Amino acid sequence: MGYIQFIMQGGALPVEETSQIKMTLFDMAIKGGWLMVPIILLSFVAAYIFIERYYVIRKATHEDQNFMNRIKDYIHDGKIESAMALCKSTDSLSARMIEKGISRLGRPLNDISTAIENVGKLEISKLEKSFPTLATIVGVAPMLGFLGTVIGMVRSFYAMSQAGNNIEVSLLSDGIYTALITTVAGLTIGILGYFAYNTLVVKVEKVIFNLEATNTEFMDILNEPVK
Repeated sequence: MGYIQFIMQGGALPVEETSQIKMTLFDMAIKGGWLMVPIILLSFVAAYIFIERYYVIRKATHEDQNFMNRIKDYIHDGKIESAMALCKSTDSLSARMIEKGISRLGRPLNDISTAIENVGKLEISKLEKSFPTLATIVGVAPMLGFLGTVIGMVRSFYAMSQAGNNIEVSLLSDGIYTALITTVAGLTIGILGYFAYNTLVVKVEKVIFNLEATNTEFMDILNEPVK
């Protein structure tokens, strides 16, 4: 009867259902070992730096398009105090630069230009204050991942040496998990951090270009003949 049932079923043997193993991100982090702790911490620090700097730099790129026209009118009309008041009431990098330039009126133009450039450099350095930390994370995270790879392989080979001829996959799984998961985590943070860092650099370069244009425009105003 067993053979007849086998034929009637089309020659197909009954197949037992296999349970699917699902692994969450938390499970992966646990399998990665203690090295996942500094890697995850670095990811949080990198994310915080990117979000915080992104909004600060984005705010710095917003400039009043009519600001320099009003400064030009005040200077040509001899209303220096009004120009200073406008700079103090305007919360922007350009306003702080021009305020320094107006405070130096009466001195040689080279001195005025140098003073404005110094203020611009200070403002840019404030925008870039967390960049070295982000760059360090971009370099350190993959290195931690590779360190996890080495540690995982050492654990696997140690387990093999202790098992002798009774080597099973379960003996090697912990070390392999550590090796692969830490590498993936470190490289992921390094790649995302690299893109984040370059995104911020591009935005700062745009701010620098705008400040240089503002400085040139202000110096042109001072060089214009008074009508």
